[in-house]
Amino acid sequence: MDSKAMPAPASTVPFFTQAESFERLWPRLSAYLDEVCESGTYSNGPKTAELEAALRAYTGARHAIAVGNGTDALVLLLRAAGIGPGDEVIVPAFSFFASASSVALVGAVPVFADVDPLTYNLDPAALEALVTPRTKAVMPVHLFCQPADMTAVLAVAERHGLLVLEDSAEGIGMRLDGRHTGLIGVGGVLSFFPTKTLGALGDAGMVLTDDDALAGAVQRLRDHGRPALPPPAPAARPAAAPAARAEYARQGELAGTNSKMDELQAAALLTKLTTLDDDIRRRAVLADAYTRRLRGIPGVRGLPAVVERGEPVDPVFYVYLIETDRRDALVSHLAAAGIGTETYYPLPLHLQPCFAHLGHQEGDFPHAEAASHRTVALPLYPELTLAQLGRVCDAVRSFFTGSTS
Repeated sequence: MDSKAMPAPASTVPFFTQAESFERLWPRLSAYLDEVCESGTYSNGPKTAELEAALRAYTGARHAIAVGNGTDALVLLLRAAGIGPGDEVIVPAFSFFASASSVALVGAVPVFADVDPLTYNLDPAALEALVTPRTKAVMPVHLFCQPADMTAVLAVAERHGLLVLEDSAEGIGMRLDGRHTGLIGVGGVLSFFPTKTLGALGDAGMVLTDDDALAGAVQRLRDHGRPALPPPAPAARPAAAPAARAEYARQGELAGTNSKMDELQAAALLTKLTTLDDDIRRRAVLADAYTRRLRGIPGVRGLPAVVERGEPVDPVFYVYLIETDRRDALVSHLAAAGIGTETYYPLPLHLQPCFAHLGHQEGDFPHAEAASHRTVALPLYPELTLAQLGRVCDAVRSFFTGSTS
């Protein structure tokens, strides 16, 4: 049969969508967009300042600096912390590409560490042996549903005088002993990529820190190295000539870049921030339902579990990840049933072609490599219904057992 003539699956469950949430929140978002248009400022303006204030309140950060995307947030955080050529930064071998590429982009060398096979976060036991006289920082990544073991990471960092810079791109709402991720070390980042727990309509990011000097450097670096202008008042269109004079009269104090947040993205994020805690609770309900439905299925090696660390942890299920030795075949089976999935991450960082010069080979980081071969993420977002979730679980069960019950 011609593939173009094949009927679509009876039920489709996308891996991710936020269409319903934006439809529900459209009245508020529409009002915010009107304010953006009235202000006449479309980048790093009143809505961005409002979002920064809201995220300071939500996270408890002294400083929240909005930038263009999560990768820029990492690069600017590293630069502001003084990381550069000749420095080494320890990062987990299993993470999104930006965790390592950001280090390379500031001229430093990513030094890879293996991960904890239960949480997929950086394994603190692997750190000590990796520290050299050139090691300047360690960058733990808070992945999928829980923070890294920051108590252990901080202990190693303190013994060796290392900076702790957090890749908390997925960490909105995650807390360890009451401290929001990104604020446990010197500073951290948030990503607002659309699939994130708090997602924009496109790219956007943020740097979090309690350090005044670090914050000041990030603020300048995001805007060509120039000192910040106070944002115009909301809904007040600035006069063109004075604004232009102020814009171009500022002098670059260091060589920065252009990574200001768009006002439209700030408006979208302010809108979605109003439901963030409800969304996090809904994600927890869905994750619990997945675990109850998938537990005991032969062939499913591992289900997410929040690890007890002796201190209070606030997990956030950004991703619901399972492990199986037949990952790729399962992905194909689910796709044929109209169910979307995502593979995190099919090639570990130490085996990426651009890092071949570092001399790593297969077998160097066995837990990271096993995760890359076996993990797959199932659909998870607040608008996912329990009926849809049930169809996903039935499809997983049918793949392994030939039955949905």
